[in-house]
Amino acid sequence: MTHAEPLLQVRDLRVDVGGRHVLKSISLDVPAGALVVLMGANGSGKSTLGQTLAGHPRYSVVGGEARFAGQDLLAMSPEVRARAGLFVSFQAPPEIPGVKNNLFIRTALNAVREARGEAPLDAFDFLGDARATAARLGLPEAMLARPVNDGFSGGERKRNELLQLALLRPRLALLDEIDSGMDVDGTRAVVDLVQSLRAQGTAFVVVSHYLHLIELLQPDAVLRLDQGCIAETGDLELARQIERTGFARAADVLEV
Repeated sequence: MTHAEPLLQVRDLRVDVGGRHVLKSISLDVPAGALVVLMGANGSGKSTLGQTLAGHPRYSVVGGEARFAGQDLLAMSPEVRARAGLFVSFQAPPEIPGVKNNLFIRTALNAVREARGEAPLDAFDFLGDARATAARLGLPEAMLARPVNDGFSGGERKRNELLQLALLRPRLALLDEIDSGMDVDGTRAVVDLVQSLRAQGTAFVVVSHYLHLIELLQPDAVLRLDQGCIAETGDLELARQIERTGFARAADVLEV
């Protein structure tokens, strides 16, 4: 990578889930503005890494360290991590019945703004920005007033995550299959937003198996996870090799 000081530093991170060793040794650096793609077979630990960094209580760190902007990330509560600028998307974004989408996002945004030392946005100013951003992302304005993800299709839930990402402007975004359920226009919206935020310094760790999206995102590095470890580090050629041969054969072919 060509970027300077890493925003995220992970060293020998080991994680248990339900008494089972899922991450056995993960080390990586992600500088500001960089984009790292994680690939790997099901169960290799890709989603576990994101949930651990976000502070999900089911994921127990049993060794190693993670630092975010020079601070001990693992010592922070999930709320403090979010206020510090960590954003996490989900494979299947959950519904939050009874909580309106616009209120949910504005509350999160104002918490981040407070942590940055910025004044909170009132409902009027927020809705102006939210409506304009939703229109750019292809999310119907009416969904701003509905409960979070209530009755949303898979693609609409993912666009709603893009809306949150665009408005929150995090320092680090962990995106898990962000293009799942998206049509061609949705994938284009993902790429345009990610590249715009990267230009502003946001770093990304993206879990994806889709070569077309990975090529459009132009990652700084591609990592292949296997059985809770980083088995290979490469660039777009590694992603292309995995696309051609599958995970089991990628390492053998690259060594030839």
